[in-house]
Order: sequence, then C-alpha cells, then structure tokens
Amino acid sequence: MAKQATAKKVEVAPQPIVETKKVSTPVQPAKPKWEIKDRTYVLKGGISPLTLTIPSKHTIKHSLLFFDEEKGEQREIRYATNHASIFKSEQEGEATLGHIVFKNGSLTVPKQKQNLQKLLSLYHPLRGRMYNEFSPVKVAENELDILNSQIQAMNAAKEMDIDHAEAILRVELGSAVAKMSSKELKRDLLLFARTNPDMFIELANDDNVQLRNFAIRASEAGIIKLSQDQRTFAWGSNGRKLMNVPFDENPFSAFAAFLKTDEGVEIYRSIEKNL
Repeated sequence: MAKQATAKKVEVAPQPIVETKKVSTPVQPAKPKWEIKDRTYVLKGGISPLTLTIPSKHTIKHSLLFFDEEKGEQREIRYATNHASIFKSEQEGEATLGHIVFKNGSLTVPKQKQNLQKLLSLYHPLRGRMYNEFSPVKVAENELDILNSQIQAMNAAKEMDIDHAEAILRVELGSAVAKMSSKELKRDLLLFARTNPDMFIELANDDNVQLRNFAIRASEAGIIKLSQDQRTFAWGSNGRKLMNVPFDENPFSAFAAFLKTDEGVEIYRSIEKNL
C-alpha cells in the first residue's frame, strides 16, 4: 500500500497591525441665533435731535443695497410695513412703505416688527456709522472697562510723588500748579485720574512730561531763559546759549528732548543743583 504524502506546513511571518487614524470633522461654529425681542437703537456720539429720519428705501441719493454672496448680486432693500421681507424682489403685490424715525436720539422697535428690526440690525448701511443697536451687556462691559481704568489710574495717582504729580497737572492746568499746595496737587491729581484715566496713565508713563515740567520750573526760577521769539534757550545767569528750538516745536518739549542727549545730561545736573 502506497504511503500518503503529508502536506508541508508553510509558516507565515506575523503581519504588523496598521492602525487607521480617524479623521475628525472640524466643528463648524454655530450660526448666531436671531432672538425675538424688542430692540432699541441709539444714535452715535450722544446726539439726540427731536426727530431724525434715515432712509428706508433705495434711491439715487441714498443707496440701500445689500450684496448677496450666495446669489452673487446686489439686492435692493426697502421697509414695507405689509411685507415680512426687506428685499424688494421678495415683496409681491402692493407695498406700503414706512418711515424710520429716531426721536430724541433713539428708536424702539417692538418684536412684532421683525422686518424693521432685521433691516436696522443686519442690513442698513448706516448701522455702525450713524446708529447702533443698544445692548445692555455691551454697556455693562464698557462701564466695567472704565471702572477698571479709573481704579488703576487712581491707585497710581495715590502713590505718585509730588514732583511727578506737578508734571502731569501742568499739562492740564499750566503754570497755575506752581501756586498750589501739595494737598491741592494730590486732590486735583486724583480728580484728573478719575475723570480721564486713559490720558492720566499715558502721561504717567511719559518720561518727557517730567522733563518738560523740569524745564518749565527751571525757567520760572530764572535758571534758564527762553528768548522772546521762543527760538533759543540760554542760561539765566550769563545769557550763554544752551540750544536752538527746532522750527514748529513746543520750546519746552524740545528742551526736554535736549536734556536726554549727552550734552543735555550735564546741563540737567547743573539745573538740578540750582533747583
């Protein structure tokens, strides 16, 4: 009986497992939801005329057009009280045109007038230029920013030395600061920091303000003198010229810049000894 042939086993090397990475689909930002509510619009700049009418339809004089990117065309806008859409092409039949009138600087549009709200909030070309939609949240944010600036400025004013305080107030009050007591200077500095915090902080960080005040004090003390044509600074004691004022520059600002130079540093030291 013939032997049956045995099949030879073939060993296969183990294959590496290839991991497939899942490609994550980027999350699209949600489109802002239009909220049904009463809305108020206010004129910019704090102006409040008795009445002010803005264009409510497209004319040659007042262009009310919106470029629709999806359709690739300009669309004419108009406020029709008897149509839901603000686009003329979607207003079928007779259209009753309405007026858009601000009274005493504001216009309140009830939630029932969605067409007028969307015209003013989304499409009108004067939005952001002549008027804005009133937002209590934005008002609160702005007021908070102002309060934070005031706190920062008043804290800096409270810790500021008298010479620096005088330099800043001289920008606002001029030579009157020379006759003020230290308490008057501190009081007016705190008031200035509260009423105009941004300008106060800018002046507090400006080195030239202190140098300009230094130069003015030296001039008031007679240590240096400025010529009548305000073109030349000289020593008050002997009239020797210190510098020429560049054309169309404030003399004391120019002198403050001069004090930063190599020659000016020596003059600063001499003035400082006399002051």
